[in-house]
Amino acid sequence: MNADRTMLRADITAAPPRNIGVPLHIANIQKIYETAEGAEVEAVRGFSVSIAAGEFVAIVGPSGCGKSTVLSMVAGLEPPTSGQIRIDNAVLKGPDPRAGMVFQSDLLLPWRTILDNVLLTVEVKKLRRADYAERAEQLLHKVGLGGFASKFPHELSGGMRQRAAICRAIIQEPGLLLMDEPFGALDALTREQMIMDLQALWLNLGNTVLFITHDIEEAVFLADRVLVMSPRPGRVELELKIDLPRPRRRTGINLERTFNEAVSLIRSTFEAQGVFAVP
Repeated sequence: MNADRTMLRADITAAPPRNIGVPLHIANIQKIYETAEGAEVEAVRGFSVSIAAGEFVAIVGPSGCGKSTVLSMVAGLEPPTSGQIRIDNAVLKGPDPRAGMVFQSDLLLPWRTILDNVLLTVEVKKLRRADYAERAEQLLHKVGLGGFASKFPHELSGGMRQRAAICRAIIQEPGLLLMDEPFGALDALTREQMIMDLQALWLNLGNTVLFITHDIEEAVFLADRVLVMSPRPGRVELELKIDLPRPRRRTGINLERTFNEAVSLIRSTFEAQGVFAVP
């Protein structure tokens, strides 16, 4: 495991980025749901953002503000009621093969080995497994799972399973990586390591990332930009550029003025929205 971690740290500083990212444009999307009683609920209203190729953008917001709804629309899992989404200037009409997704739950299949789980996407898309097997092994090695390819999900910790889920999402090197609170169910120490793992993988691939989280400090640490959403119906309340050098280190980040100012501004925005109660 230590050898894998050494390899991962070396990858952060030594390997040049692949720059496989694609631009994402979200233009004034709205989402209205109809309840079982026939009433309409507006989850998202007028949400717009343009994300450059290779940019890491995080979205934070209160529960129920429509963060996951936005991600589902970008993933092509459900259409917007109005507005438009474009990936690499092509209008999105369903799931895009250039996008990979990671959920809060790892969703690994318990009867498949870790290697077989990573290769699942390849099989579903009817691609040649042999063409991706070596890359799957390399990815597992990079995230500290080099010795666990033949294990089953129940033999791994929650953090290890989530690393495998990330490997599964990026096995085809997606130009756009969508992440819906991927570390929300992990303990604090595992979460710290997963944040560093994600940064390392992203720095290597140079893909575009749209990352949903409830954690303000996590968003500021990882992102190039943070979007703060309003309570439902969700819209962009604040857009904040994070001007911190990379690679970023968790140790000492709380002493960085830029980091603290960004965290404070986001918290102040939530206080103004009434999300945080002020005594």
